[in-house]
Amino acid sequence: MFETLSEKLQRSFKTLRGQGTLTDENINDALREIRVALIESDVNLDVAKDIIDKIRDKALGSQVATALSPAEQIVKIVRDELIATLGTDTAKFKFASQPPTIILMAGLQGSGKTTTSGKLAQWLKKGGHRPMLVSVDVYRPAAREQLRVVAQSIGAKIYEGELTTENGQLGTPDVLRLAKEARREATNSACNILIVDTAGRLGIDEALMAEMAELKKLLNPSEILFVADAMTGQDAVNSAKAFNDRLAITGSVLTKMDGDARGGAALSIRQITGQPVKFLGTGEKPDAFEPFHPDRIVSRILGMGDIATLLERAEEKLDKSKAHAFATKALSGDGFSLEDFREQLRQIKKLGSMQSIMKMLPSVGPFAGMQQAANSVDEKQLGRTEAIINSMTMKERLNSAIINGSRRKRIALGAGVQVSEVNNLLKQHAQMSKMFKTMGAGGGKMQQRLMSQLGGMQKFGR
Repeated sequence: MFETLSEKLQRSFKTLRGQGTLTDENINDALREIRVALIESDVNLDVAKDIIDKIRDKALGSQVATALSPAEQIVKIVRDELIATLGTDTAKFKFASQPPTIILMAGLQGSGKTTTSGKLAQWLKKGGHRPMLVSVDVYRPAAREQLRVVAQSIGAKIYEGELTTENGQLGTPDVLRLAKEARREATNSACNILIVDTAGRLGIDEALMAEMAELKKLLNPSEILFVADAMTGQDAVNSAKAFNDRLAITGSVLTKMDGDARGGAALSIRQITGQPVKFLGTGEKPDAFEPFHPDRIVSRILGMGDIATLLERAEEKLDKSKAHAFATKALSGDGFSLEDFREQLRQIKKLGSMQSIMKMLPSVGPFAGMQQAANSVDEKQLGRTEAIINSMTMKERLNSAIINGSRRKRIALGAGVQVSEVNNLLKQHAQMSKMFKTMGAGGGKMQQRLMSQLGGMQKFGR
């Protein structure tokens, strides 16, 4: 996400490198390119103009730090303005004084409301809450069944209700009655949060807005979250404005951010509605969902990486005991087996795709070029590598020296790859084993240096 905006902004900063001071001429040249970068990234025209005007005022004013180079000054100003545009709000919820807290999910059909409702429920569960889900979309075929499947996949409670009308006959249930019953069930089940997945339409219409207004009046929700497909760009922004004008939303969730290289919706929607973007959907899996931190997002856009989010993800998903045991074994000289290699691959996969990991690294220092290299990463290679190791016997995984020519052919056949790929893996393993032995031979100093570097990364990420 944000690849287009990031690439174009960083290109605009190059025009200032080598300049001794900021002048009207070089500032205007840079601002012209920044404006084009924003507009081509689908940022709303009024928002782009406002950002450019504020950058110009600061660049020509007294807020410029004279200790910085012209390029560094502009980068700092752009960073500050982008953060101001996105707001300082993060995923903070307003909870009801008397549970359950009601969260009303709003948005157009196809925006990802149902999937997002499930992701939000899982995120809240991790925070120690007891969410319940309910779908009041009684119009779209299988909509309620879809939420049931989502709830089941994450182990969340769901209220389904009876598909009967008020007179007891089979038919379309009353939306308000269903919502009222769900609220009562959440209270009786000691669930402190009720997430209401509402119906959507292909476009804004009076029937949709009237129903949403009635639900708001009945439930008095603490949060009304507008769910928008980030890939629709300005259409998402226009829809957010329409929902906000009618319902006074409290925040937005942008879905499909993993497929949106532009990022214009994220920059525009906060400014247009005046309400924060609270979450990003970054994939199909239930845990492909993250709180929106404006400062971290801006750091990604400007090529500064997002070490803080990467460390949080590692803290949440990696097995600390396995990581410690691996580090101790590898650095002590006891060896680095292919079994260890496979375990580390599985740990890395828990963090997400290699592309997403590499793009969270800063494009400076030892990580220079990593973000650009991320686009050429073959994600399937990790799967092939694991398949090759899986095709080995335990004895071979623990002692790669016994893998001769005939064994390599058998392993390649079992993994469905060429023998050359088995050879490459064994070569890489040998190089890594040698590296770890060298590091281990350095004793405590090498380990101290590694810990020092890790500490520096954590400090940088804060």
